[in-house]
Amino acid sequence: MQSHDKQMPIMEHLIELRNRLTWAVLALFITFGVCYYFVEDIYGFLVQPLAEIMGPDRRMIYTALTEVFFTYVKVSFFAACFVSAPVFLGQFWAFVAPGLYKNERSAFMPFIFATPILFLMGGALVYYLIMPLAWKFFLSFEQAGGASNLAIQLEAKVGEYLSLVMKLIFAFGLCFQLPVLLTLMARAGIVTADGLARRRKYAIVIAFGFAAVLTPPDLISQIGLGIPIIILYEISIIMARISERKRAKAAADDDADEDDETDSDDDGEAEVATGTAVATAQDGVDAQGEAAASYDDGQTSLTRSSDDEGDAPKLSGPSNNDDGEDDFNNAR
Repeated sequence: MQSHDKQMPIMEHLIELRNRLTWAVLALFITFGVCYYFVEDIYGFLVQPLAEIMGPDRRMIYTALTEVFFTYVKVSFFAACFVSAPVFLGQFWAFVAPGLYKNERSAFMPFIFATPILFLMGGALVYYLIMPLAWKFFLSFEQAGGASNLAIQLEAKVGEYLSLVMKLIFAFGLCFQLPVLLTLMARAGIVTADGLARRRKYAIVIAFGFAAVLTPPDLISQIGLGIPIIILYEISIIMARISERKRAKAAADDDADEDDETDSDDDGEAEVATGTAVATAQDGVDAQGEAAASYDDGQTSLTRSSDDEGDAPKLSGPSNNDDGEDDFNNAR
């Protein structure tokens, strides 16, 4: 029974995870079908930067029978992943949020919304700025034919062009997640703003090296990705400082609350001690009152008595010759 009770919560979590993944995959398949229906329009949108530079008289080719079909499938899947990303993030948040505290949910919620927005910003940068400049650079190597040489003309393949475009969009989209990653690490205490600022020179070298690996071998794409990474790195330092200030303020508020609770406990203990002291003093006063009352009773018990044989009165207490101390002792 104990092992069954321990396994039930795990099974419930696994069932919940399965349901969330089912909805995410279902959304992906539905958007994939919709995107495949409009795949020619989507591919035309991706080809437009190259078409504007090459002109309407140019063409694209494919050298394998299945190349266009699989290219359209890749385009549809690529667009479906982008469109269904909010659904996937929403299901992920619905699975994780119940296990977080209120302050943790408020801390992670902005990053859930910022992730797709930053990815979209990276894709827009590469589509509207980097790709036109890069395509002009590559098309500048074309040469017209002459009497002593042959013409050099671009015949872009459908599959290769799509692979290059997807590589650029994913590279810029992932690099634009740098502020989210570093801010979360700063909130967790893994990195600090001062540490990031001290390592700025290494970050610049790594940024351009990363850009050289992810982009085509041209300076335009590498600089176009390296500079935004450096800017995002500086933004990450600012976000890390803000996060550290908030964390320090929250820690100070928690310490103040603990001090208030300690002071209230001390006040309660002081009140209890004061009450005890007052009760003890009252008990002492009562004891003294009882002793005084007993003394008064002893004094009044000293009555006069008559002799059976004579008229002269006699004290029933000690004789007149005893001193005051004996009278007090006898009274006790």
